[in-house]
Amino acid sequence: MTHQQQSSQIRKEITHAYQQLKAKYPVLKHQDFWGMLIFLLSCSLVAVNSYLWWTGIFPAWAMILINAFFFGILHELEHDLIHWMYFKTNKAIHHSMLFVIWILRPLTINPWIRRQLHYHHHKYSGTLHDVEERGVTNGEKWSIKRLFLTADLVIGGLFRVSGLFKDIKQEVKNGNLKPEQSHKLKQYALTGLIPVTILAHLLVYLLLAGWFLEFVNSTFNTGLMLPGFLSSTLEFCRPLIYLILIPNLLRQFCLHFITSNLHYIGDVEQGNVIEQTQVLNIWWTFPMQLFCFFFGWTHAIHHFVVNETFYVRHLARKKAHVVMRRYGIRFNDLGTFSRANRFHETPQS
Repeated sequence: MTHQQQSSQIRKEITHAYQQLKAKYPVLKHQDFWGMLIFLLSCSLVAVNSYLWWTGIFPAWAMILINAFFFGILHELEHDLIHWMYFKTNKAIHHSMLFVIWILRPLTINPWIRRQLHYHHHKYSGTLHDVEERGVTNGEKWSIKRLFLTADLVIGGLFRVSGLFKDIKQEVKNGNLKPEQSHKLKQYALTGLIPVTILAHLLVYLLLAGWFLEFVNSTFNTGLMLPGFLSSTLEFCRPLIYLILIPNLLRQFCLHFITSNLHYIGDVEQGNVIEQTQVLNIWWTFPMQLFCFFFGWTHAIHHFVVNETFYVRHLARKKAHVVMRRYGIRFNDLGTFSRANRFHETPQS
């Protein structure tokens, strides 16, 4: 079978598994209900957990882990919203959900701009102009720099933008990308960070600077301090930093690590879904999977059947994995770490 025939068969069999699941449990067909329920429960539990920390009942580390888990669920919900899976005919509710989820995850980019990048990702997944994946370190050689900048979209983005824009320019010259698409991609890559994402990252950098000075002072007995204005800003924003930003920094690192290593990039045949992703569910990734709602287990399924909710995808994942193994989808291809996420073992001629 050709890759196209394999993809078609995988899509057909996974879709059939979804249909069987919904026939057995008809309640799963009520997507708007489940989307809103998951949204309200996640937001409520974040609020309760945050209150318990604020009143001293929960320690900070427990609050951070619990909030990070629920922010991971909200990320999956945002992803479904980007594909218009909830409240497609009620735009007010749809956009309100997107806005609240964004504010609770402010280290990520504007979701309305992300929608455009994500659609481009599905159409051109694995190409050098797949901006969404390139933006989270996909395709870079593994190093200490990549590790430390995995979660960072601002300073990390500054390191990546030159190479990314150079590749986009070359893709236009090679006829793989239209000039107007190139212009839009560059525009989205920059404007998606303004202003929320940049401001949220600046607060994280301020916190790290404060921690660094505390370490220096305790180690070398110096009197170094942040300037008064920055120190006051840090103190004023401390609840926001602990309740929202630190959990999201953890969540974002885990998500970016998983997604950037389950997607292939750089030598993927355009439109060939077989070469776009793998299933990454090896045991040692479990702690990271926990904070991105087991993204590595199910995202490859999404590339074959796009228009299905994340919770149905999870419920049907075992059957989907059987199908994918049968047709040669890779599972836990750890060679991707040494190949800078290329699909092929050796460069193609």
